[in-house]
Amino acid sequence: MIQHRKGLVLDFGGVLTTPLLPAALAFEKREGLPEGTLLTGLYLAPEGIRLTERLERGELTQPQWNEAAGRLLGIRPDNLMGRVFADLRPQTPVIAAAAAARRAGVRVGILSNSVGLGPWDLYDGYGLEELYDAVVLSETHATRKPEPEAYRIVLDELGMTADECVFVDDTEPYLPPAAALGFATVHAVDPARTVAALETLLGIPLTDKDPDRVTP
Repeated sequence: MIQHRKGLVLDFGGVLTTPLLPAALAFEKREGLPEGTLLTGLYLAPEGIRLTERLERGELTQPQWNEAAGRLLGIRPDNLMGRVFADLRPQTPVIAAAAAARRAGVRVGILSNSVGLGPWDLYDGYGLEELYDAVVLSETHATRKPEPEAYRIVLDELGMTADECVFVDDTEPYLPPAAALGFATVHAVDPARTVAALETLLGIPLTDKDPDRVTP
């Protein structure tokens, strides 16, 4: 007999938003940068990796990251984070599925490696505090995925154990540490596939399959 999970932990960027890579590529095009400049400079080069990890831990403010990353890339630093991710939009099917899960009694939390909360706020307009049972942003806890402590913090805030929960992330290396703790994991690549996987693991429907139904 399948034991369905009763808790759901979601990454934010790339799961509750549209994918990060197209937004980054669009930024490069707007800035006149060769394709791959951003990803190579900030997410593959050692100095860029260190900067981003320090930001995620809350050791750097977003303006400090903007200045340092701007120097690395050779571009103006003003509101750099906001410019990089200006094209992100809500990933409506996953947001709706999370809301449906919560209505069905599933406890739903957010676990996000933060990009700083100001001056540009990635999370603005998503109603996280109202729509989710726990919101854990890495900068407020000085730990980040894939460190096990990050996953333990969101479990504590949900009041659940890992073997009761599903964890969803678009960054594949963040899944094995969660699985090692006992989470069922879902790699978010396509929203329809993500929602289908969650329906199986949670054992509940998460989409309205009646085309004639009207929801006020």
